[in-house]
Amino acid sequence: MSDCTTRTTCPYCGVGCGVLATPGKDGVAIKGDPQHPANFGRLCSKGSALGETLDLDGRLLHPEIGGKRAGWDESLSLVAERFSQTIAEHGPNSVGFYLSGQMLTEDYYVANKLMKGFIGTANVDTNSRLCMASTVVGHKRAFGADIVPGCYEDLELADLVILVGSNMAWCHPVLFQRLQSAKAERPQMKIVLIDPRRTKTAEMADLHLPIAPDGDVALFNGLLQYLADAGQLDQSYIDRHTNHFDEALTAAKMSLKALHAKTGLSADQLAEFYRLFAQTEKVVTCFSQGVNQSSEGTNKVNAIINCHLATGRIGKKGAGPFSLTGQPNAMGGREVGGLATMLAAHMEIGNPAHRELVQRFWQSPAMASEQGLKAVDMFDAVANGKIKAIWVMGTNPVVSMPDANKVANALENCPFVVVSDIMADTETARFAHVKLPALGWGEKDGTVTNSERRISRQRAFLPAPGEARADWWHMAEVGKRMGHPSAFDYRSASDIFAEHAALSAFENNGTRDFDLGEYASLSPKDYEKFQPTLWPRRKGQKGVSQRFFAGGHFFTPDGRANFVATPTDTETALAQPTKLRLNTGRVRDHWHTMTRTGKSAALSAHIAEPYCEISPGQAAKIGVRTAELVEISAAGQKVLARAIINPKLGHDQIFVPMHWNGNFSSNGRINALVPGKTDPFSGQPALKAAQVDVRAANMGLYGFMVTQATPAELHSTYWAKAITKKGWRVELAEKDAARAIEKTVRAMSGLEIGAADAHYHDPKTGQHRLAWFAGSQLQCALFLATEPVAVSRAWAVDQLAQIFETPAERYRLLAGRPGKDMPDPGPIVCSCFSVGANQIADAVKGGCTSVAAIGEKLGAGTNCGSCKPELSEFIDEFTLSAAQ
Repeated sequence: MSDCTTRTTCPYCGVGCGVLATPGKDGVAIKGDPQHPANFGRLCSKGSALGETLDLDGRLLHPEIGGKRAGWDESLSLVAERFSQTIAEHGPNSVGFYLSGQMLTEDYYVANKLMKGFIGTANVDTNSRLCMASTVVGHKRAFGADIVPGCYEDLELADLVILVGSNMAWCHPVLFQRLQSAKAERPQMKIVLIDPRRTKTAEMADLHLPIAPDGDVALFNGLLQYLADAGQLDQSYIDRHTNHFDEALTAAKMSLKALHAKTGLSADQLAEFYRLFAQTEKVVTCFSQGVNQSSEGTNKVNAIINCHLATGRIGKKGAGPFSLTGQPNAMGGREVGGLATMLAAHMEIGNPAHRELVQRFWQSPAMASEQGLKAVDMFDAVANGKIKAIWVMGTNPVVSMPDANKVANALENCPFVVVSDIMADTETARFAHVKLPALGWGEKDGTVTNSERRISRQRAFLPAPGEARADWWHMAEVGKRMGHPSAFDYRSASDIFAEHAALSAFENNGTRDFDLGEYASLSPKDYEKFQPTLWPRRKGQKGVSQRFFAGGHFFTPDGRANFVATPTDTETALAQPTKLRLNTGRVRDHWHTMTRTGKSAALSAHIAEPYCEISPGQAAKIGVRTAELVEISAAGQKVLARAIINPKLGHDQIFVPMHWNGNFSSNGRINALVPGKTDPFSGQPALKAAQVDVRAANMGLYGFMVTQATPAELHSTYWAKAITKKGWRVELAEKDAARAIEKTVRAMSGLEIGAADAHYHDPKTGQHRLAWFAGSQLQCALFLATEPVAVSRAWAVDQLAQIFETPAERYRLLAGRPGKDMPDPGPIVCSCFSVGANQIADAVKGGCTSVAAIGEKLGAGTNCGSCKPELSEFIDEFTLSAAQ
């Protein structure tokens, strides 16, 4: 390893991969850390492209007040003054913090200490509420504490891995790669995918159960009943280590007719799954957003846990329920009380003894005495004026929250809004009275905790840009200015981590699950050398416990796990049969609201615009063809997206990704259509259950553009932009045609339609193709048609890097596709090596019958491996068509 290489941790999903970052003259080289126990050197496409996201373009580099540059002292003093004034006039519950699973544990700790211990309110919540809050409540109801019992190794040791509501191939790609490797070594391992959609993950599954939306509780209740009827319970374990089994079993009982109706599964599908579970001792059930983002998410979690408790399959190698966390530090945030319903160190805000203990440790003057407002309720309180000052850190709720336009209106009318972020212009930052520049990945220093409870270091390897400072420093300085100088006198992240560890061990003596006592006196030097470790790490503990509950002891008052009754009488059918159910989620190569991944040409090459998956039947019903635009609407709001007709999608469903926003598309904020309905126990929004109308957008003109210029003003009814290696690509559409397109071209590139250097017009077909050059370099090419433009996108993007010496070469460009001597790669599938669909299809037709063979020929799938499920699809589709 080079002397200038830094060991750090990826800032994306909850897998928590180790990264080797090496700054150099040409940027930062990124590799997976072979020594990190989460990934052993593997990285996904997003992690591999981290080096492309580190430029300072668009960064917030100094504090701003009212949109004008300000100094740190002035800005922090204003924040402290306005928060103090608001509290004095309206009480502590009139202020709030909204945090992010992107923040480091040390940042989270200071935020919670300031709000809960010194301001005296628990109105501090996080976007993790949108991610894993139902798991938190499910764990606490069953285990007495928020504990993931197992570790990643269990996925490789299991004989049956069940993936519930998890598109692991795209959302946790490195875990998926570990699972693929394990199955390759042990082909007898079985994988079951439970998901209404046939996602890329299904390519590896032995069994895909296309369950009806929100049918999960019924499915696992049916499994519990099956286990009881088939004599497959571990009655000894139930008797010795659990409570309330009879109540759970009674609540689970239903007729076969009701079970089929609620799950949408046939008798054969149910029987095959139930037999697999009953007859396999080593079972891991992984669940993610498809379980959590539901109005009955907590009951889904407990229905799954019930089946593991009933068979004693918990705390053992290769067996247990396993929550796959969405964000890089959602777990770390939970450890320091990041949610409004918790205290630091997994203690309970509703427990007087816990409150007293934390208050004594912090020596706090004003301890919060009750739970604060959860995310949806917090922004409702901003909207109705109960919260009059809010500080948003490292997240973009105007895009990511349900009922997103209501959130925007709430922030617009809030008397005082503070935003800490790395980017100057997010859709949330536009409402800020004060903006504070934060450090980004590669600049900040601290810890994160992944899905298997492993704490790892994020280390700085780049200098702080401009005046940016760590989030914890922002809050500590405000705490000092609010009258608490000694409580927030931190010199570094290591000071905060040591205090956090000391609190976790304070009067613990093994009674609480979360304990980092081993690090309570950690020096800055040892903090710098900190190696990835699972918790708990009790002081004097010999070795590290990989799993919880192996001995049957839980953190409930009586030490026994609780079965939780999860009734299935909840109505899960569509309330309005004429509407479609909107499912939202992630794509492979983008992250959250694209403030980081939107900077990467490689990541934007795979999917470059918002899209809507729709079934063939629904597409025919509304009269829309592939690649045309659809309008998705609900409650007076609408979104425009590209139609992708998916024959594997249920007729009453659509799928739209959640990433696109006003910085990358004209109207792609899909969460503006999602109501704020939440789980009654966890407060987690049902982000996958909106009722929507879908119709053809009926555009009169479509356009596609590649341009050297950075798009500034876009005026078309529909537009979506994505960065490329040499410029930008832009999709355009307009109800009534050329005038708006021409205006867009002029505003964006300073070019006149009539001044094109090469042009082609066909009035009969409505096609217009134009190109502008500066010397031999292409400046801009614009393709217009009355239907979706038939131009090879990957090829057109590549033309920005080519040399055009002759008029013939320029006019050849207008064909929109390469000549016979220049094969068209097709849409990009492998982001790492820019391998397109046409190249892969040709390789399969030429005899590449395995993913490995495609990799050997083209390189696809040999770096991060994230595209392997799609490579498998090419092979399967060719094999199927050849057999017909």
